[in-house]
Amino acid sequence: MSYIRDKILDKAARSWFNQDMSRELSILSQAKAEAVGDPATAGNDGGKNAADAPTFSPLYRQIKDRLMRALDSGEWQPGQLVPSENELAKRYGVSQGTVRKAIEALAAEHVLVRHQGKGTFVSSHHEERAQFRFLRLRRDAGGVPETESSILECRRLRPPVDVARELQMRSGESAVFIRRMLTVDAFPAVLDELWLPASLFRGLTHERLQQYKGPLYALFEAGFGTRMLKAREQLKAISCPADQAQRLGIEPGKPVLFVDRLSTTYQERPVEVRRGYYLTENHHYFNALV
Repeated sequence: MSYIRDKILDKAARSWFNQDMSRELSILSQAKAEAVGDPATAGNDGGKNAADAPTFSPLYRQIKDRLMRALDSGEWQPGQLVPSENELAKRYGVSQGTVRKAIEALAAEHVLVRHQGKGTFVSSHHEERAQFRFLRLRRDAGGVPETESSILECRRLRPPVDVARELQMRSGESAVFIRRMLTVDAFPAVLDELWLPASLFRGLTHERLQQYKGPLYALFEAGFGTRMLKAREQLKAISCPADQAQRLGIEPGKPVLFVDRLSTTYQERPVEVRRGYYLTENHHYFNALV
């Protein structure tokens, strides 16, 4: 009896495994049909949405890419609860484990955030812990400094060639240029010069920036639907140019830390070039490699 029962259990386990594998193979077949435009298997659109088909990569990455496209389209807004793993598994026809791995990857990239006992939410720059992801200054004595932002300038103009190239802007397109001073522990410490594609930030004015009291990235997210997800930075010690030195209240040529940042949103689209001049007498630029 024991031998027969074990064999029945083995057969049931194999059946479950085969069913799960069949579902995942079905997803791959569907993706292939959409990619090549096979109207017999690609769905109601006859394969026209080939760009929406997942690429041939590990299945969890395909689900991660689909979730990214849903976020990019605005299906779930910053701060909003996303469907449960079970609901997403049914939606995409895969196992909960595959969905869980995709969500964990997005959480590691700060696209989603898990709250114990509440669920998974779209991350937002309005969250306190998110506000310091892109502000890396720390006190030499330890701790996060008190900061205050002051907008010095905001206008529309043609960007320099190198900025236009980094933002992948077409010839003749205008940009929004913002210059702001960041006071750190009551002393001017960071002069930022930002370049944004004007097409994404219609209605962004000096007055609106002055009236807003929160982080700039929170305003860009809530007011213009542009989320800063990642940033690539290059740091270099330079002699401060005369114009920036005057604004910082230092002698021209004094050493400063120059931080050149390119920020991107969904699908790695560049949306901000930011160049900062940092005074570091009492502070340092902090980064943790994990």
